[in-house]
Formats: sequence, C-alpha cells, structure tokens
Amino acid sequence: MNQKQALISGVLAGIGASLCCAAPLVLLGLGVGGAWVANLSLFEPVRPVFLLLTLFFLGLAFQKLYLIPPACNPGKPCTEDATLKRRRIVFWLVAVPLLGLVALPWYAPLFY
Repeated sequence: MNQKQALISGVLAGIGASLCCAAPLVLLGLGVGGAWVANLSLFEPVRPVFLLLTLFFLGLAFQKLYLIPPACNPGKPCTEDATLKRRRIVFWLVAVPLLGLVALPWYAPLFY
C-alpha cells in the first residue's frame, strides 16, 4: 500500500468513525431535521472499528512519510525533496481535520 492509498483509507475510515455523530450535527446545521435523523445513531456500535482503522491507516501513512526512506530509482519525482515536502504537508492538512472529526463525539455536546 503506498502513501496515497494509506491516506485515503484513513480519511474514509475517519468519516465512517464519525458518521454517527457528525452527520446529525451537519444535517441539523443545514436545517434538515426529523425523527429519521436519530436513525443515524445506528452506526455507533461500529464506531470503535472505524476509529481503529483510522488510526492504523494514519499511522501507516506517517510511517511511510517519516520513518521509511522512499525506495525509488534516482531521477524519479519521489526522490526529490520538494515532492516529499508536499506529501508531508498534504498528510498534515488531512490528518488534523480528520482527527478533529474523529474526536467530534467528545466535543459535539458543546454545539447542541
């Protein structure tokens, strides 16, 4: 699994982990309401699985970006420092909001 796949997998798992809490908050913020919004809490039992997957894939992406040197042929774009720097910036631009989204159940009661 390459860095891009690990990052995308982490994002999808993070969205799944926060689906039970973030989706009702977003829908209520948009003015959509109704009793059916409470049905989104059905995802709560699988939240720990998605949380572990999120942390696993983010850890995998971190490992590939910071701990393992890139293995590619000289002259390829992956050996350039600018490419590695861009990848690290994208990682942090995705990881910080994703971790905030995963932590939403703990700070969501402050908003409603």
